[in-house]
Amino acid sequence: MTDIKEIYVSQREDAEFSEIMHALEYAKQFDGKEVYIHIEPGVYRERIVVSQDYITFIGKDAENTILVYGDGAFDLMEEGDKRGTFRTPSVFIDANHFKAMNITFQNDAGQGEVVGQALAIYADGDQLVFENCRFDGHQDTIFTAPLPLKEMQPGGFKGPKEFAPRVHGRHLYKDCYIAGNIDFIFGSATAFFENCEIYMKNREGNPKGFVAAPSTYESVKYGYVFNHCRFTSDCPKESGYLGRPWRDHAKCVIMNSEIGPHIKKEGWDDWNKTTFFFAEYGNYGEGASSERAPFVKMLTAAEAAEYTRENVLGF
Repeated sequence: MTDIKEIYVSQREDAEFSEIMHALEYAKQFDGKEVYIHIEPGVYRERIVVSQDYITFIGKDAENTILVYGDGAFDLMEEGDKRGTFRTPSVFIDANHFKAMNITFQNDAGQGEVVGQALAIYADGDQLVFENCRFDGHQDTIFTAPLPLKEMQPGGFKGPKEFAPRVHGRHLYKDCYIAGNIDFIFGSATAFFENCEIYMKNREGNPKGFVAAPSTYESVKYGYVFNHCRFTSDCPKESGYLGRPWRDHAKCVIMNSEIGPHIKKEGWDDWNKTTFFFAEYGNYGEGASSERAPFVKMLTAAEAAEYTRENVLGF
């Protein structure tokens, strides 16, 4: 695809567009083409929905180009019920072939014990790519859709894709910073995290956090793969976990990564599930351990060699 339309968003008075949603509305006339939306530094406080394929967000400076909103799951809606997890995203990607570079995606609602789950991004689509981006939240920062096949309680998936067909997606997060505490990377997509910093924020509760909560479908070979990442934190020593299975058949592999001292020796929690696959290979640092929970598989070199970006994502 070589026909590219470029659009510019800035908070300067002479800007073509000052709001990202206005730029996305304008982009609809170019459906079927690649659209590059260049976003100048600034704080863009708006609910953003991307529903068109082949959209690319290009920022100049991730730390100062911030897409933010502050909805939380405990918010009361006009009809009297709570907002729920899946109506909280600051940015909702419901499209394929989306790409973002040098952008911060943030939900600033606050800690989960106060406001509930609060998504910085709801990423639903195939071949989604995030490079040099920052994701900042507390509980449930990144949702890597699709939803699980069935909710645990009626109404648990209330939101824009509650009744939509579940379509498996593949996501790449490269050179990114991802911050949160409870299940702050979760969902059913296949996602590859390459050279990312995964930062667990401190909180009042115990444990302090769980990085990943995959819900990989039984029919899908790969879930989450973290390669050459850094797991950092301001939490106390041995107070958090690398992950837990949101659903049976969850899959997560962490390889060649630096694990900080905040991670417990057992590393992972089973969340009362019985069928899942958690594995490690070649990790190092104070939080790397030979005393992992018995359900954690330590891969051989030959087994780890399978988990390349090309094999996992196919692109």
